[in-house]
Amino acid sequence: MNTPAALHDTLCVAPTHPCLAGHFPGRALVPGVLLLDALAALLARHDLAIVEVVEAKFHTPLAPAQAAALVIIPGAADAAWRFEITAAARLIASGRLRTQPA
Repeated sequence: MNTPAALHDTLCVAPTHPCLAGHFPGRALVPGVLLLDALAALLARHDLAIVEVVEAKFHTPLAPAQAAALVIIPGAADAAWRFEITAAARLIASGRLRTQPA
């Protein structure tokens, strides 16, 4: 498998997404698990699967309908991959993931 130097994608969660109904009433926020799921989907398109979330920090909330950029940078050999999710020049989430072939 020939993996690019970095993987990129965008995410924009519709305000009607079912997970937003109770997260949080009156001021909906995109749940962290949905952000991690978007990272997993990006890796899956490159025949990789997350086996461990080594570290995940959620810095700033992401609102529904707000576009976010996802970047995953491969680690050397078996090292964890780094990720960042940003929106409007703000860091939404960052961390490290371990992967294996899907």
